[in-house]
Amino acid sequence: MKYKTLPHTDLEVSEICLGTMTWGRQNNEAEGHQQMDYALEKGVNFFDTAEMYPVPTKAELYAETERIIGSWFKKTGNRDKVILASKIAGKSDMTKHIRTTGFQKEGLIKAVEDSLQRLQTDSIDLYQLHWPERQTNYFGKRGYEHKIDDYWKDNIHQVLETLRDLVATGKIKHIGLSNETPWGAMRFLEESKVHRALPRMVTIQNPYSLLNRTFEVGLAEISMREDIALLPYSPLGFGVLSGKYLGGLKPANARITMFPNYDRYSSIPAEQATQKYYDLAQTHGLSLPQMALAYVNSRPFVKSTIIGATNMDQLKENIGSVNVKLTDEVLIGIEEIHKSIPNPAP
Repeated sequence: MKYKTLPHTDLEVSEICLGTMTWGRQNNEAEGHQQMDYALEKGVNFFDTAEMYPVPTKAELYAETERIIGSWFKKTGNRDKVILASKIAGKSDMTKHIRTTGFQKEGLIKAVEDSLQRLQTDSIDLYQLHWPERQTNYFGKRGYEHKIDDYWKDNIHQVLETLRDLVATGKIKHIGLSNETPWGAMRFLEESKVHRALPRMVTIQNPYSLLNRTFEVGLAEISMREDIALLPYSPLGFGVLSGKYLGGLKPANARITMFPNYDRYSSIPAEQATQKYYDLAQTHGLSLPQMALAYVNSRPFVKSTIIGATNMDQLKENIGSVNVKLTDEVLIGIEEIHKSIPNPAP
């Protein structure tokens, strides 16, 4: 396993981050514990979760993923071996069962304290805003459509003040963004530049994969010039880049089979691109998922790639991607496919 330091922190994180959003729905507690045991054994020291998990969300399963992680910490005593990231849910129809206060001071404080209790820990190493409160384009919406927000006024300074106070208590150590736009990323960064006492965002967790490289359009330059690291999620596009759905297949217990509305990566162009990437991987003796992950791992703005798995074979293959180095020939092939079918999934 290789490690990289998150910007403006002393956190050395593994190049692979263990994603957890299926635990409590597609995976039970024992399976979640098994995944954490194996990941830690292979050198993965970075786990990412969220109060909203598991997804798809259900009120009766709220925060079950954090509880599973907390029970593992209690059972194993391994909290000190893990760099732990979690997130506060943004305001949305799908999170009305969580809270309706968004990132207001009381909501943020309660979210952190409740997560700490479920996770059975005193501190969260990286605390992230899961998505913006304002109306903008995220979660598969490609283009920005300007609307007057009747419920959001620019509260970024206030949000950072609350996060500063939480850092001061030691309950969280560093902060990050998620599903954020170039404007939002720069707005947070500039606020902490102007007001030096406010904490700065050190990471941004957005989708990034062979099927969705839209991060490169505006956010990659911000990432490199402003030193804010990408923690890419969905690097296999909901499992589409495993190739298991090619030819119209619908394997049992697979995510898109179980939840067909999760079709962000299932368009005809996405399937065509996936077939081309599959053929390229086969030509060079690679597995498609390892090629796809190795590409993401190699990007200069990426510090740790968030992988998720519902079984141990997937987990082993995904973690093994750190040992795959793509040749120039493979990289040229990837770029040729990308130029022919650019960003088929938003």
